[in-house]
Amino acid sequence: MDDYNNDNFYKEEYDSADYETTDYSMNKCDCRTDSPLCKKCVCQYNRLEEARFWSRIMQEHALFIKLGLPADQPMLREEAQNFIDLFENLRRRLDKVNRLEGDLLEDLIKAVKLIIEFKAKLLRLLIQCKEAPGSNYPLLLDHTRREAKRFLGLLLKPEPEDSLDLLLEQEVFWLRIMKEHIEFVIHLLDPSERELLEQAEGFRKIFSRLLETGRDLESMNGVRPKNFNTVIRFTQDVIKNTMLLRDFKAAAFELAKLCEVLSIISTPLLLDHIRREADKFLSELNMLLPEVTKCQSTLKQDK
Repeated sequence: MDDYNNDNFYKEEYDSADYETTDYSMNKCDCRTDSPLCKKCVCQYNRLEEARFWSRIMQEHALFIKLGLPADQPMLREEAQNFIDLFENLRRRLDKVNRLEGDLLEDLIKAVKLIIEFKAKLLRLLIQCKEAPGSNYPLLLDHTRREAKRFLGLLLKPEPEDSLDLLLEQEVFWLRIMKEHIEFVIHLLDPSERELLEQAEGFRKIFSRLLETGRDLESMNGVRPKNFNTVIRFTQDVIKNTMLLRDFKAAAFELAKLCEVLSIISTPLLLDHIRREADKFLSELNMLLPEVTKCQSTLKQDK
């Protein structure tokens, strides 16, 4: 029996969900505020922890895609199942090592490249009206493809160049992801869920504005200011709103688990999935903000 069609699998995934923010992002280094090489504030990504986090995300992407494919597309459904199995195997291997290198790293890079192309192929088919879409929105496929490309980039180049550049890049990437999560939820909830839809629409407006501001600040940072205090204030606002959104996602997940919400969400695991991504965003912000405050602002850090 396919484990991913077994209710026990979903229960195990729910029970294993860690509702505490976990630092999956980077190893810290000492920062010397008088050093001209402030980019050394952040040494490099913890590539193994990134791989463990993102491999689970890739496995679940394949599951959601399979659940969204029409029954009359057996070959595409089988291809999606192959990716579920592939990343399940890679996750087992990742759990057994303390360094990501050698054959495992090469196999992981190959798998990520393959799932990127699979998602791109499905998106092309939908854009060209070659296949019935099922419940896989084109934007959802593009959304998951962008996440896979980000994962591939972390595997190929784990060393960031500058903490302020990195913070703004992270914010622009994740704010778009958060905004799209809300848009997907809005389209999956039943129209009768008016209170939840109203809350979701409020979040959509907030994160749309935050994304526009993040893009503006990232562009302004191109003139290489010595310090950029506005980014600190903006990031604090992003953290506050992302925590609220994370809690909304967690509450929606609990409602779905208890069958207390009307929707066409294929599995409550989808809501836990987007909640974990919000926690990932928060962990990266909470790691980077002190480094940017220390190195690239004139503000004092909170004690």
